[in-house]
Amino acid sequence: MGTLTPAVKENTGRIKNNRSSDTVMEYVMYAIAVVFLVILMYPLYFIVIASFSDPSAVAGGQVWLFPKGFTLDGYKELLKHQNIWIGYRNTILYTAVGTIIGLAVNISAAYALSRKDLAGRKFLSLFFIFTMFFNGGLIPTFLTIRDLHMYDTFLVMVLPFSVGVYNIIVARTFFQTSIPGDLWEAAQIDGCGNLRYFALVVLPLSKAIIAVLGLWIAVGHWNSYFNALIYLKNPDLHPLQLILRNILITNQMQSGMGTGEAAQIALRLANMMRYSVIIVATVPIMCVYPFVQKYFNQGVMIGAVKE
Repeated sequence: MGTLTPAVKENTGRIKNNRSSDTVMEYVMYAIAVVFLVILMYPLYFIVIASFSDPSAVAGGQVWLFPKGFTLDGYKELLKHQNIWIGYRNTILYTAVGTIIGLAVNISAAYALSRKDLAGRKFLSLFFIFTMFFNGGLIPTFLTIRDLHMYDTFLVMVLPFSVGVYNIIVARTFFQTSIPGDLWEAAQIDGCGNLRYFALVVLPLSKAIIAVLGLWIAVGHWNSYFNALIYLKNPDLHPLQLILRNILITNQMQSGMGTGEAAQIALRLANMMRYSVIIVATVPIMCVYPFVQKYFNQGVMIGAVKE
């Protein structure tokens, strides 16, 4: 084996030092990421262990790593309310139907606005953006929905608010940057029309943006309660979030109006149910995240660039 020249030895040592510094930096970045992960995840973890703990231990600050005074009374008390299952049914329906309608409306509008041969494209884009900053307000919207005979109906939860301008802008950017214009010209030569090209070429190439927008819209519908509070009076149409809110308010009012031991029991139940309500309301929609997580990096990157 020959001996290395001083210059080669110097370069080799520099490469080793660079690799060592890169490795150290990598470990530092991992450590910082773990710290941020713990900071972000601990509130969620605390809600979970608090929902299984004695409320007096939670109030006393004794619960911070594991449940203390393990109990399922909060969940038992919550599930005694039969209207929770009605709320689940309604929320699932609103989420499923609202997501399908929202995707159909937003994806179609975004694709149309991404086409350079669309007449009045700039005006339509400005018209959409204008509505992001100016709208009629709550009372004109309520009167419009009432005159359209959608007040206190299933449709009011899935139809009037299905257009999201932000979603349209994100999807339009995706179509402009990810779908080559040459594809449309090739499809035209093969005799393909607009609708067929959109259904057979554009949509299969747009799974990432469809998955991301679908999750955004679904989460919005799942967490929605304000529209139900304003536009629904029939309890059989109330979503889960509104029903849980009403249950929590009722228990807190009972604990506040009562006296003696009964008030203490009501207050204890209200405190136990507070964390159980969060778990019952959020766990189902969190189960959807792993299935679309792989599309998120691409979707967030697309959302960062807007034209």
